[in-house]
Amino acid sequence: MKLATIHRGGEAHLVVRAGAGMVDVTQAARTPGWSTGELPLSLIGLVRAWGAGDRRPMEAVRRLVEAAEQGRYGEILDPEAPEIEWLPPVVPSKVMCIGLNYWDHCREQHVDPPKRPILFAKWPNAYNAHRRPIAMAEGSDQVDFEAELAVIIGRRSRRLVDATALEAVFGYTTFNDVTARDYQKGDGQWVRGKSQDTFAPMGPWVATADEIPDPQKLRIVCRVNGVAYQDSSTAEMIFPVRALLAFISQGITLEPGDVLATGTPDGVGVYRKPPVFLKPGDVVEVEIERIGRLVNPVVRAAEASALDLDVRWPG
Repeated sequence: MKLATIHRGGEAHLVVRAGAGMVDVTQAARTPGWSTGELPLSLIGLVRAWGAGDRRPMEAVRRLVEAAEQGRYGEILDPEAPEIEWLPPVVPSKVMCIGLNYWDHCREQHVDPPKRPILFAKWPNAYNAHRRPIAMAEGSDQVDFEAELAVIIGRRSRRLVDATALEAVFGYTTFNDVTARDYQKGDGQWVRGKSQDTFAPMGPWVATADEIPDPQKLRIVCRVNGVAYQDSSTAEMIFPVRALLAFISQGITLEPGDVLATGTPDGVGVYRKPPVFLKPGDVVEVEIERIGRLVNPVVRAAEASALDLDVRWPG
């Protein structure tokens, strides 16, 4: 199942993929004949129910998809329609990111792989969504792209172990760890260069974990203006998803809806010869097999600011 969040009528609405279209689950939950009390109003509501072991909301969404695909539900939305306003699938309490987690990314830098995962964070002002602009950082001319597989945490978790860590995963989405390289390298630490406004695009689709039995077997691609700069596989991860979850959860509580961005493969702009950095007018695409495609235009710093998430998030 593929799920997303859009902005409709001043609030966030959960939508689900149905064939080539999508159905507004939030609206269906309020529609006579469909409001059975089991349909969730939001993606985070669905995640929390799943994490609590309540599978009824998920099954209700599946029944809605079946009805839509069989022509028994009225309104089918077009995901490509320009009037669709996408939001991040969830607004997480934290976005946790991993640096230097691909063998090929280490090779392109001529550095040894890390002995343990390198963990950093992105701040909420960076949260961004499909088709919304990435704003160039003030004073930076080295804004770079990083295609990443992101994990949506499904239940409150601590002290996970490798063998069962994936049981805490609700689903997976696409993520772009946009980075101002001059800030990153000049500051001596990474947070400012990676937490500029709009620098954490994610979504639009969350593929539920049952659709991704092995997150280490996914092709991951990043294109700029149609040219593929990154084209690799999650099999290149040094620390697989299960190991990352086990490592982080030793002393850091994972909450439902939290996002873990798992690192980027080779091909980023800063290590190309000559370097390739983003500029206003560019269009960046991150595509991950079996999940979907995240697209963002690039604009001047003055043309966009942090995404306004002050909308009603029901459920």
